[in-house]
Amino acid sequence: MLKGSNLVKSYGDQKIIDQASLELAPGEISVIIGPSGSGKTSLIRMLSLLEKPDSGQIAVDDYNYSFPLSKQDKFVPPWPKVTVVFQQLFLWPHLTLLQNITLPLAVGKQSVADEKVDEMISLFEMEKFIYRYPNEASLGQKQRAALVRALLLEPKYLLLDEITSSLDVEQIAIILSHLKDLAKRGIGILTVTHLLHFAQEAADRIIFMDGGKIIESGGKEVLSSPKHDRVQKFLSVIESAS
Repeated sequence: MLKGSNLVKSYGDQKIIDQASLELAPGEISVIIGPSGSGKTSLIRMLSLLEKPDSGQIAVDDYNYSFPLSKQDKFVPPWPKVTVVFQQLFLWPHLTLLQNITLPLAVGKQSVADEKVDEMISLFEMEKFIYRYPNEASLGQKQRAALVRALLLEPKYLLLDEITSSLDVEQIAIILSHLKDLAKRGIGILTVTHLLHFAQEAADRIIFMDGGKIIESGGKEVLSSPKHDRVQKFLSVIESAS
């Protein structure tokens, strides 16, 4: 279980994350929705320990982190058990997609059989473009490369920040299918999205954030029958604009 409890983060006088708590189980897909600036990406960064909360607790299975860390605490990073794919993808432009995928393995001195690399390339149907450089690949192809790179690290929890942004309907459907397959393999997935249809199709649990707070969470009923007025207003605005 990946669990964040009472997480708080401020930048100066501005509170970005305010007493946020959530859980992600292996094999579960949770989706975070909410308006821009609500703290969704910041929460992803907290849970992956890429950025440390000011206060609160994070548990990665049996390992617990309490914040603020004392000077005596030895920080043991949760990577790659917890792995993140950001919207920016961060692919090296001078390396092919295949080299981008395998570089973290070499840096981390992880031993992954060539057969495993080939299996993931085949799973994501990348054979025809795997030797292209990022500037020669479509956004959807680069998205798949970033996902495969993360998955080859064999995470137990995969955190995704708006990886469906700028994709067309067909590409989104492909990514959705892959995520469902990964969940069946026991990987816990937490993804940020602005696409309500994607959230409806993907999520076992939906989390609505606003103002750095988790306002409401639950199953798909959060989208069809929200309990909180703020969620109702958000969904109403989205529906009227579509």
